Amino acid sequence: MIRQIRPIFSLLAGVTLLLLGSGLLNTLLAVRGSEEAFTDQAIGFIMSGYFVGFFVGTFLALPLIRRVGHIRTFAMCAAVGSVSVMLHDVFATAWAWGGLRVLTGTALVILYTVIESWLNSTTPAQHRGQVFAVYMVVNLGALALSQQFISLAPASSYLLFALASMLVTLSLVPVAGTRFGPPEVQQVKRLGVRFLWRIAPVAISAALLSGLAMGAFWGMSALYASRIGLSTGQIATFVTAGIIGGALLQYPIGRLSDRFDRRRVLAGIVAFAAISALLIVPASFASVELLYASIALYGGLAFAVYPVAVAHLIDHLDNDDILAGGSALLLVHGIGAAIGPALSGQLMAMTGASALPVYFAAVQGTLFLVAVWKMHQRTKDETTGDPAQFVPMVRTTPTALEMHPDESEHFDEQESTPSQAASG
Repeated sequence: MIRQIRPIFSLLAGVTLLLLGSGLLNTLLAVRGSEEAFTDQAIGFIMSGYFVGFFVGTFLALPLIRRVGHIRTFAMCAAVGSVSVMLHDVFATAWAWGGLRVLTGTALVILYTVIESWLNSTTPAQHRGQVFAVYMVVNLGALALSQQFISLAPASSYLLFALASMLVTLSLVPVAGTRFGPPEVQQVKRLGVRFLWRIAPVAISAALLSGLAMGAFWGMSALYASRIGLSTGQIATFVTAGIIGGALLQYPIGRLSDRFDRRRVLAGIVAFAAISALLIVPASFASVELLYASIALYGGLAFAVYPVAVAHLIDHLDNDDILAGGSALLLVHGIGAAIGPALSGQLMAMTGASALPVYFAAVQGTLFLVAVWKMHQRTKDETTGDPAQFVPMVRTTPTALEMHPDESEHFDEQESTPSQAASG
């Protein structure tokens, strides 16, 4: 494993620095926004801006990389991202933050695309699954660690914004210093959402509703913790517990989904997620330790929904369509993530902080009903070819899906064909 990771260490270091900066900023804005007396509705729309930018950047990334190359694209977007982080402290108004979040999201998704496309090009096909697993561990580990930086200084000071900005800027160092040449940018074919709905409606439903839930988790969970009276350090631990829970439970849940009907497993996941979400309501826990345990349980279940949806979709696709199908599913998830913070923020503004866990429960409960309904409609769930293997993952850019082990198997088949023909 070390032999496979050593050549891409600089790229993993770059994405770690990026995630440390962006993860810190995400929580910092919720805490600082609360101190600035922004309404929950305003903070919800601000947080949605990031996912809107993420959505926009997905379409801008590849054309920009083709035009100026990987290094120049990374340098440009790192500069834009770093400056936009600092400007949050300069213009502390809801409207300014909304625009800056769109700008930050756009810059960061392009930065992630550069790194992920580079990872794909420098990783042999037979090792893509291992690299993908390491990349997901780096993602969740960096996001969990970044939450602890919030305790280093008051949210009202410029220091934390400066730290987030510096981390984004420093990501330039390992990426620009890599000794590997930039890869060629491949054109990816697309599959329509209607087509995917016809073959795997539960996967599409799960992607959308998971986006609604996870967008609200990333955007509003720190605000919720602030609203129920937790200190800055406790807010960081609260968010960290949710992320760690998501990292720990994905693999055992995934193994379960490989053995049984994924729709049934998915229905079970979201049913328990809905129940665990209600345990986060202030009236449901007696101590802050129980609150941490409850958010860890919810995170463990909620984080598993999207990767199970990906595996379920791959069960119904030919090898040639895996990357295109995964990209379409990611698009649906991104739409939900862009709506989630704004919708949950509106509900919190109307009824109070407790609306967030109730929102989580409602979204997961809706997915449970959809899964049960679709299972009742289609008792026989046929797959195309061999069933997929569950892979723990988080929402990332379409480029990272090329490292998915099922996609890697397709690369292996393509590379082995000439030698097989020669031996035959």
